Amino acid sequence: MPFVAITYDIKPGHEDEVAEVFSGFRRVRSPAVPDDEGREAAKILATAVFIRDGLLVRFIEYEGDLDAVARFMAVQPGVREVERRLAPYLNNPRDTGTVEGFVATFKQSMLRSVTQISVPREAEVAAAS
Repeated sequence: MPFVAITYDIKPGHEDEVAEVFSGFRRVRSPAVPDDEGREAAKILATAVFIRDGLLVRFIEYEGDLDAVARFMAVQPGVREVERRLAPYLNNPRDTGTVEGFVATFKQSMLRSVTQISVPREAEVAAAS
């Protein structure tokens, strides 16, 4: 499964406040990401957030269409709340108020993937049998 890493340029010295923003994160009801016709275009498998000094990185493990994942995240109440609450701690404002702005910011914030290695999960092994 592929991963994407999204960066945030945080004002140093606010690591605890930023960690608090993510402490009550509201997950989406379903990992399924629909396309414009309501068919599954992708699936969000896992997320993780890390911070050190002025760098926050959100990792997303997904399968399917990454653009669909970005569009889906743009309208999720939990994601919108995090973006709103992070705003005072950012060195540079993020244009995430619209779907288009969120998707553009998502793409601009992506780290280049150098390598991704994983082993099959139990469910994948069972399905292949």
